[in-house]
Amino acid sequence: MRDKRRSNNRDVAKINEKIRFPKVRVIDADSAQLGILSPKEAMVLAEEKGLDLVLVSETADPPVCKIMDYGKYKYEQDKKQKEAKKKQHNVDVKEVKMRYKIDEHDYNVRVKNAQRFLKSGDKVKATVSFRGREIQHANLAEDLLKRMAADLEDVAEVQQYPKREGRNMMMMLSPKK
Repeated sequence: MRDKRRSNNRDVAKINEKIRFPKVRVIDADSAQLGILSPKEAMVLAEEKGLDLVLVSETADPPVCKIMDYGKYKYEQDKKQKEAKKKQHNVDVKEVKMRYKIDEHDYNVRVKNAQRFLKSGDKVKATVSFRGREIQHANLAEDLLKRMAADLEDVAEVQQYPKREGRNMMMMLSPKK
């Protein structure tokens, strides 16, 4: 099992003495380029200003370091990550269940719920369940699901057409893009 401390170390930027390159391009706190220096020379400049030397881009040639307040830099990075996480929407699958002999009002309630789910960006699984000998009327259930797909065509597209699974018939709808 992995050590948690080790996996978190990768997220941390290299600062001060941890920068191990022969030469680095140094950028001032005011975003002015100071040129290509050795890490030790850059450290001296950073210490004179009371700031840290932070490795910004390891892949550049030579690697880019910036003289800045590391605590503030880390805070800004965390803030950006939290903001990106907030904007991210996880798609859930919501289910709408009914029987093939559903009343008109109940059917409309299911359609409105499905519409609400789709508008919030979630997928909808419409399921018609059978009891006993009702399974003989699978064609009626398929017609009901196709009717629902037609009623929701302005907000949804059919991801999986109606198909039987045991004592149920189901159809998947996803929000239109």
